[in-house]
Amino acid sequence: MRQLTFLTLALLFILSGCSSSAEPSPTAVAIADTPTTLAEMPTTAPTMTAVTSAAILAEPDTPTPPPTDVAITPSITPVRIVTLTPTLTPAPATGATSAAPVGATAPAGTAVAPPPSTGGVEQPPYAPSACSDRYPCNDDRAGWEARIRVPAGFQVTYFTRINGQPTRIISGPDGLLYVATMGGTIFTIDSGGNIAPYVSGLIVPTGLAFQPGTSRLFVTSRVSPQSVGGEAQVAVIEGGGVRQIIGGLPCCYTGYHAANDVTFGPDGFGYVSVGSRADHGEILEEGPNYGLQDELHPYEAAILRFSPDGSSVSVYARGLRNAYGIAWDANGQLYATDNGPDGEPGWNPPDLLHRVQPGREHGYPWYECSVCFSPPPDVQIVQPIYRFISHSSVTGITPYLSNQFPGYHNSLFVALWSAFPGAQKIMRFGPGGVGASNFATGFAAPIDTAVGPDGSLYVADWATGIIFKIRWVGN
Repeated sequence: MRQLTFLTLALLFILSGCSSSAEPSPTAVAIADTPTTLAEMPTTAPTMTAVTSAAILAEPDTPTPPPTDVAITPSITPVRIVTLTPTLTPAPATGATSAAPVGATAPAGTAVAPPPSTGGVEQPPYAPSACSDRYPCNDDRAGWEARIRVPAGFQVTYFTRINGQPTRIISGPDGLLYVATMGGTIFTIDSGGNIAPYVSGLIVPTGLAFQPGTSRLFVTSRVSPQSVGGEAQVAVIEGGGVRQIIGGLPCCYTGYHAANDVTFGPDGFGYVSVGSRADHGEILEEGPNYGLQDELHPYEAAILRFSPDGSSVSVYARGLRNAYGIAWDANGQLYATDNGPDGEPGWNPPDLLHRVQPGREHGYPWYECSVCFSPPPDVQIVQPIYRFISHSSVTGITPYLSNQFPGYHNSLFVALWSAFPGAQKIMRFGPGGVGASNFATGFAAPIDTAVGPDGSLYVADWATGIIFKIRWVGN
């Protein structure tokens, strides 16, 4: 995640640049001076009121106490760290496809323009309101529904609003939506849009996944608010408690890049993406070695494969700088969104979409720039299948495995979180990650999507807390 912090910005938000002249919204929420694990911090906020850094571990407005039968386990032994070898060959998922890498010998991060979009809806112009010079007020249902644009035949509704900043949204086996928030609370949302707290007390939870066939909810979060030298974890919520099953995961690049997303593969194993501890692999601490290439932690900038009880952990793929979202499609292929480095004058590295190859290197920490590091001669890099605009802050990725949207089965929906021109939208990729188009535009900071039991697509907006519902109604 790029080093755009709230300390250097007058208003807190967006993973990238909204106008600093925007008026704060009385109904919006924000956390200032806060280290987070989000995929790109914004330069300004659309409709938000900043609060002090003391709010880092609490919900912004009225804190919601956790249910009395849920408790956070205070201390667990971290997982054993293993040594990796260049010939690592983790077991592939059952039924996984093995697409050949594209341009495998070229270093990742090359400044290449993204493939042309196949079309789709355009970003609507900004419009002032009583709360902002660009956005409707957070409680203006009609205003937001009129602003969001989707293809013909689809309808957008303002479904509900979370009192906090969503980091992840998923659909549960019980028909409820589950939403993690930056303040540490996970909420449930029923079909009527009614919100209830599910568990509180976590530190910036960013990944949620139910183990298939069970009611066990896996969650990724940080162990402490510490930034450099911090620790992240994978925990499971079941039987009235939260229990850590994997600890000792590397965290966090200037407060970002922790254990991000978690999902389950066709093989029944869990998969978790873990961000890097630096921008492009450099040593961050001051001293004679400052800026030189750091020695990688065995689990950083990687996707890990683990048994559901946490007893077995291995590296599935490496070289993903900050894969905020990972997801399996209907063919058993794993995809990942990845945030590019900060960049420097003359170097604006793109954000990336990867078709993840087990046992392979996907680029980090080898980039092309004046302060970057070249890959060893014997390392082949799997190139991304799509390059987004620089600083677009790609976050959640969701395969569409329903049939409610005609012709969309096995498509991929990707959220672009930042406010840089060309982001603030949901993109659609066809099956296999082929083809790209703008599916929904006009958001403030869309962070993630989920497919509900009815086949509708739900979009969680980090800046406003609004949950939007997109459904097919016909032409």
